[in-house]
Amino acid sequence: MGKAYIVGAGPGDPELITVKALRCIQNADVILYDRLVNPELLKEAKRNCHLIYCGKQPNYHTLQQETINHLLVKYTKQGKNVVRLKGGDPFVFGRGAEEVEALMENGLSVEVVPGITAGIAAPAYAGIPITHRELGSSFAVVTGHKPKGKPIDINWKSLATAVDTLAIYMGITNLSYICEELMKHGKNENTPVAIIQQGTTLAQRTVTGTLNSIVSVVEKEGIQNPAMVIVGEVVTFRDKISLLEAEGKAESYATMA
Repeated sequence: MGKAYIVGAGPGDPELITVKALRCIQNADVILYDRLVNPELLKEAKRNCHLIYCGKQPNYHTLQQETINHLLVKYTKQGKNVVRLKGGDPFVFGRGAEEVEALMENGLSVEVVPGITAGIAAPAYAGIPITHRELGSSFAVVTGHKPKGKPIDINWKSLATAVDTLAIYMGITNLSYICEELMKHGKNENTPVAIIQQGTTLAQRTVTGTLNSIVSVVEKEGIQNPAMVIVGEVVTFRDKISLLEAEGKAESYATMA
C-alpha cells in the first residue's frame, strides 16, 4: 500500500508553502490539485508525476467529490505516494476531512499537512492584522457561502456581537445579505470592512469601506471571487500604515496591495 497526504498549499504566494508540504509535492507519484493552487508549486513535482486537476468553481466542479475520493483511494491502493493539494489549509472550508475519512474507511495510510489559510494571510498582505491588542482581541473564521443559496443557517446574530473581527470566506456573492444581517443584529453600520481579492498573489486588490457602504464599493470596483471579507476595527490599521509611510516614519510595507 502507498500513502496519501492531504496537503495545504497556502493562500497563493508560492513562497508561503511549508517545508513539509513542498517535500510532499517533490516526492509524489500522483497529485490531485485544486483551482487555487499556484501553478508554480506544480513545477516542483517529479517529471513523471501524474497531475490531476480537481478545480471547483461556483456551480461547476471539474470532478465531483465522490470521484476525487475514489481516485485518492485507487492510487493509494496501487502503492503510490498520493498528494491531495488544496489551497490554503485542507481543513478550513475544504473537504479535507471527508477525504481523510474515505481513505481511512479503506484501511489506507493518510497524513494531513496543514497550510497557511487565506483568512490570516490575505489581510496580513493587505496591512491588516487579524488581531490587535487595542483594536481586536478575538476573531472568527466564517463561511459566507452555502451550497443552497444564502447562508441562513449561520448564526449571524451571535457573530455580530461575540467577536471583534470576522474573516469571511466565499462571501462576495452574499455580501449584501451578510452586511444586512450583521447590522440587523447589532453591528454598527460604520464598522470598517476590507475586501481582499486574490490575496497574497501578484493580482491582489484591496478595497475598504463600512458595513453600510462596502457593497457599493465592491460593485464600483468590480471585485470578484476569490476574495476575503474582513469585518472589524483591525481594518483601520491599514490606514495607520499608510499614514506612517506618508510621514516618512516607516519604510514601504512591501506586501501591502
